[in-house]
Amino acid sequence: MINNNRKENYSKWYNEIISKSGLAEFSGIRGFMIIKPYGYSIWEIIKDKLDKMLKDTGHQNVYFPILISKSLFSKEKKHVNFFSDGCAVVTHSRITKNDQKKLIVDPKSKLQEELIIRPTSESIIWKTYKRWIQSYRDLPILLNQWGNAVRWEMRTRLFLRTSEFLWQEGHTAHASKKEAIEEAEKILNIYTNFSEKIMAIPVLKGIKPYTDKFHGSDKTYCIEALMQDGKALQIGTTHFLGQNFSKAFDVKFTNLNGNKEYVWATSWGVSTRLLGAIIMSHSDDKGLIIPPKIAPIQIVIIPIFHEEKNYLIHEMVDKIFNILKNNKVRIKYDDKKIFTPGWKFNEYEIKGIPIRINIGINEVKNQRIEVFRRDTCEKKYFDLNEINMIPKLLDDIQKNLYKKALNRTKKLMIRVDNYHDFKNCINSSTGGFILAHWDGKENTLKKIQEETEASIRCIPFNHYEKEEGKCIYSGNHSFQRVIFAKSY
Repeated sequence: MINNNRKENYSKWYNEIISKSGLAEFSGIRGFMIIKPYGYSIWEIIKDKLDKMLKDTGHQNVYFPILISKSLFSKEKKHVNFFSDGCAVVTHSRITKNDQKKLIVDPKSKLQEELIIRPTSESIIWKTYKRWIQSYRDLPILLNQWGNAVRWEMRTRLFLRTSEFLWQEGHTAHASKKEAIEEAEKILNIYTNFSEKIMAIPVLKGIKPYTDKFHGSDKTYCIEALMQDGKALQIGTTHFLGQNFSKAFDVKFTNLNGNKEYVWATSWGVSTRLLGAIIMSHSDDKGLIIPPKIAPIQIVIIPIFHEEKNYLIHEMVDKIFNILKNNKVRIKYDDKKIFTPGWKFNEYEIKGIPIRINIGINEVKNQRIEVFRRDTCEKKYFDLNEINMIPKLLDDIQKNLYKKALNRTKKLMIRVDNYHDFKNCINSSTGGFILAHWDGKENTLKKIQEETEASIRCIPFNHYEKEEGKCIYSGNHSFQRVIFAKSY
């Protein structure tokens, strides 16, 4: 049972969902979390499905060290200036004991050069690319890495903002600007399809304003989603790095004409933040709701035992279990007798299992089963000859979750033309994506952020017709509307 609800305290509700559903917990070190087996099993499915999408487009997995020398990390100036405040640094190689037998850092083991625990891998990868790239024949290089990163965070929240997180980071090298931009846009489309078709989370595609682009990039593309409390969450980003890193690391190639030129580049990534997005997009006051395509358990069967006729229940479960297993459904039969059926109902409801099947002696007599779907909390009866229809119900749940999230996003997509209406919308209890004009000046954006806590989530493309207007804050000319929102 979930004690907090979304309307009264969204933050407490979110943390309670994570705790009671068994996704993760705090480790005791601020910003570092323990992802529990159930939470990690969801991440594994996300990883496997996204990994296949990336490999299908020609990308290969690789692994680079987690430690980066300080001098190497410092090569690209804009990059290091941005990450420097959040870097974790290794200064010594070992610990020892003092006279009181207490563990201390061994002063004699001070490193000649300090090492950075990677916040991102551009620097070490581009040092390596200098060895790998000589000619246009060596390009493109399409690499992806699954690993972890460390960025010290002042305010942490499980999955959404942690000092250590799991992620994938892609790093590609190209012979032309056009090809690199196409790569960044291709990955953005992959992320969009993954979010909408696999996680059932609708997103807006766009480009970050120059004030918020990845440091070391020429352009940053992003997808933004709206959570149930009306705040935005950045789902993923791709970066057109231009030639910034190839120039910093002097990575040149001989082109078709025999001339030397700098390599063009991209980088991109998503992280365990995706689990936070799933929680906040779909869950309700009863617990977690997981889209079937990423649910570790899609169907759970719970027996309601009858003292002398349990064997009949087991026989019926075996028949149903095998039929559904043959339909490639991820299914669990929970026949533990140490917990009551009522306890199990509550447990799997909190865990967000898409479908629950209850089988007792009445179901055996009537040759039908009770099916409970988590997204609507509705019960329906299926005859035994209809069992093959249950996998279709999983598709219905997946579509319903996406439709529900899409309708919410559309409802909270609000156009405003003056600052008074903007403040009323952004500070309302519903929040939302606010489409408003901005004059493109950093100082204007800073003032809006200071006064409302809203930021520009993206400058949308394809979703809305470009139109000229006047900035809601300064009254200066604006070329098109941008998306404002409060965010995580």
